[in-house]
Formats: sequence, structure tokens, C-alpha cells
Amino acid sequence: MSSLQAQQGNSTQEASHQDTQSLNILTLFPDAVTPYFNIGVTGRAIDRKVIDLHCVNFRDYAEGNYKAVDDLPFGGGAGMVIQAEPVARALDDLVEKGRNLGTVIMMAPTGKVFTQADAERLSQKSALTFICGRYEGIDARLNIEYVNEVFSIGDYILSGGELAAMVMIDAIARLKPGVLNNAESATYESHSAKSGALLEHPHYTRPATWRGHSVPSVLMSGHHARIQTWRREESLKTTARVRPELLENIDLTPEERSMIEQIRRGE
Repeated sequence: MSSLQAQQGNSTQEASHQDTQSLNILTLFPDAVTPYFNIGVTGRAIDRKVIDLHCVNFRDYAEGNYKAVDDLPFGGGAGMVIQAEPVARALDDLVEKGRNLGTVIMMAPTGKVFTQADAERLSQKSALTFICGRYEGIDARLNIEYVNEVFSIGDYILSGGELAAMVMIDAIARLKPGVLNNAESATYESHSAKSGALLEHPHYTRPATWRGHSVPSVLMSGHHARIQTWRREESLKTTARVRPELLENIDLTPEERSMIEQIRRGE
């Protein structure tokens, strides 16, 4: 482990007692990233100083008149590979300027698939740094010196890591206290720990009848226990139909198991 990793390791142990979470993004296309963070949940998080976002173009740290950051892969093959040195210089410069790198995250299709549990865990960190690759990726030696975790957002390929980093930051920022206008909104959602990792139940609002479709009567009954039971059943039904693998580690009552078996049989 390098001295920089040791420094990062100490910082990532810090809990959410700090008021502002520091977020760094390293990318070749900062102009494609920054506009999104001026709106919605992330914009609100920045305005309220819940997160501090800093975007760096690591091409600025390349050498030569053309500031080239890529080269041919050793061993041959299609595409180009981003060199480690420009990215490393960008990371070192952030540290020299007093930015906390915290947990350094590489966005890559070879990484662990990002989950709500990861969002909840990472939202507690004092700082996060996202490295967005392009082309065939970044020289793997960068991971040895700087990277703590590698993440993907799904089993498909994007043109670069920017969209994936933006997805992760959005999921993380909305969990920070003071970002959502109603804190309960982030408590019982699809995949959240307090929802039991189930998919969420359907939601309805006015009017009570829309194009011939009526809101389930139980939701207008005012009977909170029945409403909670209905929501639990609908969550189980949706999960069983769409993501049945999520039910494997969930405690179910005999009645719930019977209901899910009926769904699986197509009844």
C-alpha cells in the first residue's frame, strides 16, 4: 500500500459527523458532468453545502502540445488505453491543494455492481473521488497506487464512466440529511435496508379515478394497519414478478410464501 493509500484509508474511516461531504470527479469531459449537478436533488445538496463537488479534467495534466492521455495497449488489441500518469498527477494535485480524496472509486464495467446498500455506506464517508475512464479503460497500475473500490452500474457498456459516476453521486447525495424535503422519502424505498430490500409498492395520487382506473379502496380507507399490510403484499408481489432473486434472503410468513408460490405458478 502506498503512502497516499494510507492517507486515504485514514480519511475513509471518518463518519458522517462532518457537515459537508467532499466529492471529486476526474474526467475528460467536465462540461458533460457539471450541468446535471446544478439541478434537482444534487443541486439542492450543493446549495445547502451538504456536498462539495469539484470536477477535474485530467487532460490538463498530460504532457506535449496535444495533451494526449491515451496510447496503444501492450499485447495488441483494439482501442486505446488511458495512461496512468495524467490521472495520477491530477489526484496528487488535489491532495496538494488540500482536497480530501477519501475513498477513491474507479468506474469500470469490471467493477462490483453498485447497490442501494453501497449508496447508504458511501453516504457516510467524509470524501469520495470518482475516476471516469474512456476508451478501453485506464492503465491497471493506477488501481494499485490509488484506487480503493471499483464500481459498475450494470451489466452493459457505456462510452465512459461519467454517467455511472453521476448515477452513484445522485444516489448517495439524496441520502444525506437535509437534502430531501421529506427525510422519510429515502427510508422505505425500493432496495433500501428498511424496506427489507424489496421493491416498492405502487403509488397513487388524485384524482381517485383516472381514465376509468380507480385507486385501490384500501388506500382511501384511513385504516393504517390495512394500508401497511396492502403495501407489504404489493411489494412482495412486485418483487416476485420482477426481481425474484431479492426474496432469497427475506423472512417471509407462511401466508406470504404461499402468495409468492402462486405468483411463480402464474396463478
